[in-house]
Amino acid sequence: MKKALYFLSLFILFTGCRTAPRTYIAEPQSAFTYFTPGSAHFPAISVHRGGGEIPGYPENCLESFEYFARKMPCIIECDIALSSDSVLYMMHDNTLNRTTTGTGKTEERDWAYLQSLQVKDNSGTVTPYRIPSLDQVLEWGRNKVLFGLDVKRGTPFEKVVSSVRKAKAENYSMIITYNATDARKVYELHPGLMISVTIMQPDDYERLRQLGIPNRNMVAFIGVNEPDKSLIEFLHAKGIPVILGVLGNLDKKAAAQGNKVYKNYIDLGVDILSTDRPEAVYSVIKP
Repeated sequence: MKKALYFLSLFILFTGCRTAPRTYIAEPQSAFTYFTPGSAHFPAISVHRGGGEIPGYPENCLESFEYFARKMPCIIECDIALSSDSVLYMMHDNTLNRTTTGTGKTEERDWAYLQSLQVKDNSGTVTPYRIPSLDQVLEWGRNKVLFGLDVKRGTPFEKVVSSVRKAKAENYSMIITYNATDARKVYELHPGLMISVTIMQPDDYERLRQLGIPNRNMVAFIGVNEPDKSLIEFLHAKGIPVILGVLGNLDKKAAAQGNKVYKNYIDLGVDILSTDRPEAVYSVIKP
């Protein structure tokens, strides 16, 4: 019976209904025009790790991505690891123990082993779902979502960018970096990609510009604390949209004080809220 329900869920997931949900995001003609401050697409939601907080829907798996894509227009932030036989796949941790039925370090397991595993939700409940490869994710996401691709330590940017090129996914993918050197590497690998760059102060922006990264390629991550309005205005004046990580303490503040907290950040000019509570954020920003 469980096997039958599993295959039924897969059929529904990958065939869907004849008309796409209105919440799906059609592939933009250009990521550069999509990621513009003041765009009609903003404020937007970035689903941290592609989900995980909803029981039965683990982080970094296609079924969770689909769950949120049908609920709201969204950016799926997901994590990319590398198997021992060089397959790029979805995984946040350095080990498999917390989120799967497997064990061991992520880079020491081959793709055949990884495909044999089931993934767990954040409470540790085992689901029937499997670990997807990056190629599967990019193919699934076309005309459904945008991606924030978080490249985990030890995973080569070269391989990730190559996969994005192969899938022709440039218009709906953004590569996440955490330092200026990595941002420059991504830009040199593919000048047509949007890059999430960490900018906590104007000096961080100047360092990126000195390395030759154009404003049009940047989406600025400004941290996980209360946002600085002057920094947001500084970045908007240069045509750079802003991501605030409300995941963690700011999500907890909103849960305690009410979802109006998210509206305060939007009023300050935040373009994208990266959150573990996407449905709560959407209740504030939905049309």
